[in-house]
Amino acid sequence: MKYVKLALAVIASLLLWAGLVFAALDQGWGHSPLARNDDIAEFAIAAQEIAQKNNAGNLSFTLLEHGMKVAEFHLSKDRIVDGQSVFQVASLGKWLTAWGIMTLVEEGEIDLDAPVSKYLSRWQIPASQFDASGVTVRRLLSHTAGLTDNLGYDGFDTAGDRQTLEASLTKAADASPGKDGQTLLGREPGSAWQYSGASYTLLQLLIEEVSGKDFPEFMHHRVFAPMDMNRSTFDHSEAIELGLVQNFTPDGKTEPFRWYTALAATSLFTTSEDLARFIARQGPGSTNPVLTREAIALTRTPHASDMGAEIWGLGAMLYAPNNSGDFIIGHDGSNEPAINTSARLDPATGDGIVILSTGTPMLATQLAGEWVFWKTGNVDSLSFASRLPTALAVFAGGTLVILIGVPLAIWLRTRSSKRPRRGD
Repeated sequence: MKYVKLALAVIASLLLWAGLVFAALDQGWGHSPLARNDDIAEFAIAAQEIAQKNNAGNLSFTLLEHGMKVAEFHLSKDRIVDGQSVFQVASLGKWLTAWGIMTLVEEGEIDLDAPVSKYLSRWQIPASQFDASGVTVRRLLSHTAGLTDNLGYDGFDTAGDRQTLEASLTKAADASPGKDGQTLLGREPGSAWQYSGASYTLLQLLIEEVSGKDFPEFMHHRVFAPMDMNRSTFDHSEAIELGLVQNFTPDGKTEPFRWYTALAATSLFTTSEDLARFIARQGPGSTNPVLTREAIALTRTPHASDMGAEIWGLGAMLYAPNNSGDFIIGHDGSNEPAINTSARLDPATGDGIVILSTGTPMLATQLAGEWVFWKTGNVDSLSFASRLPTALAVFAGGTLVILIGVPLAIWLRTRSSKRPRRGD
């Protein structure tokens, strides 16, 4: 019986400890915001101090309040960088790609809930044990279509090395190390969320098939030009003409940007000013020349969850509750060797942040997460993920203490109770 009591005591202690560690991680216990809640200048200064301490390349930072730019700073290791400097922003381009899709939805050219195969003639999803008719446009946008590629894209050395879009979907020659590059329907469509670069490569093909235009041309005419994003493009050659920033590695060296077939998933080129304009035109009271308010709201409506938290809309990541019945939304991007970009928006206020960087992995994501915590007191989902290894280490250490300490405490207590009392 005593061993049962001991086991129950240990289990209860472990459950309590696990709950405390998770709550601390989820609620940001022990983590202080960079500034007082209403002090914009203090936050900008604190963010700049972190960036200056950690930056190993180029960085462009813009802060918005009610859709208006209120602070900015720019860092560089060589050539001067400013708000007009063109960065390659990696997966952040998926957010803009989703807007391209939504223009076709609003025009009635695409049905969000129709099988994507309905619109394709150049390529089809390979046969599998799962029904490909469940791979809808809505599920591709929200990473719930069942494509289990998780392949990432490493890019090519030159423009001439690139595959065709169809060949890349079949087997990407530039798959990230350790990935085979195949686009596979590996689970039941709609059954779970799994981040999928191939989903957005397939959406790139969808745009070309439905519109009859090359993807960069379509995005220019339907999204960038109407939004006055005049230094944004999915065309690598055009980005070179606009004047790309230098691409730094973590050790301070420079190397050329890679060329991509999977443009929608990986290869938007833009500036912090253009992205700030994109954000500002989603805020309250703003006019938007690309999508209706209803369509914009749909992009941030929860469509996928992970670990019990709503994390994805239609193209937009849902980072944290904004305390106004909505979410802080946006997207991040990362490419090797050290590209990291972040954009966040509170749609209730028009407040936002844009950080574009090369040379320092995760610096942009870190600063954006600090902004979310400063604004809302809620932990950004990517901040949660980045701090999870530390939390697990703390949990493991506490677990060891419990496994040793609880039995020892019970043993000492039992031993003490069995000692003969003086005078017995």
